[in-house]
This record gives sequence, C-alpha cells and structure tokens, in this order.
Amino acid sequence: MSASTHTRIIRGSGILLILLGIVHLVATPHISSLIRHSASVEAANELIPPMLLNHVLVGVLLFPLGWLMLYAAPHSAAGMPWAKMVVRTTAVTVATLPVTLLALMGFRYFDAPLFVLGAALVSAAAVALLLVAFSKPRT
Repeated sequence: MSASTHTRIIRGSGILLILLGIVHLVATPHISSLIRHSASVEAANELIPPMLLNHVLVGVLLFPLGWLMLYAAPHSAAGMPWAKMVVRTTAVTVATLPVTLLALMGFRYFDAPLFVLGAALVSAAAVALLLVAFSKPRT
C-alpha cells in the first residue's frame, strides 16, 4: 500500500476513535437513566457513580488516543520508529476491544442503537489499524 493510503487509513481510524469517544459520552446519561429505571433507589445510588466515572474517563481518553493516531499517521508512513510503535500498540489494544466486548457482554445489548454504533466504530478502527500497523508502506 502507498504511504498516502497508509496515512489516510491511520487518520481515518483516529477519527473513528474520536467518534467512539463522542458516542461513549452521549450514551452515558442514557445508561444512567436505564439504571435508575431498572434498579432500586439504593442500588442505583451505588451503581451510577462508578458507571459515570468509567464512561466519562473512557470517553475522554478516546479523544487523545484518536488525536495521537491523526498525529502519528504520516510519521508511521515515513517509517519513523516511534510512530510505528504508537500505531502498533494502539492497533493491538483497539483490536482487543471488540473481542473483549463480545466475551464479556455477548449479543444481548445489540438492540441498543448507541451500543451497535459503538461496537461498529471500535471494530472498524480495529480492522483498519491492524491492516496498516504491521505493513510497510511503499514510498
């Protein structure tokens, strides 16, 4: 693959990760509401704070991860060792997410549109990053 294609795929994956962060943050109040309607007041009061912490932290951390892919993309295509390491580490990490998601949650949440969107975004980013992370672009 050409260096420009390599760069575009990594940048596209970075955009997908940023979008995933947005979806994650948008879903947070919906999950909070779901917990309030599905659990007792006492249980909801115990469950909501750690869920909010988790969703906000993960959502916010996806922004710099996506930005890092945007920044590293041309440097990775140019063969810079630091950028290749960043892209490869991110690719392997992101590739574990869809597998972990299915292993821990199964298919029972795939009727929720934001869950489907999030799963699709992370899967697309994982496939795209793995495609380029370990390939050598043509110059």
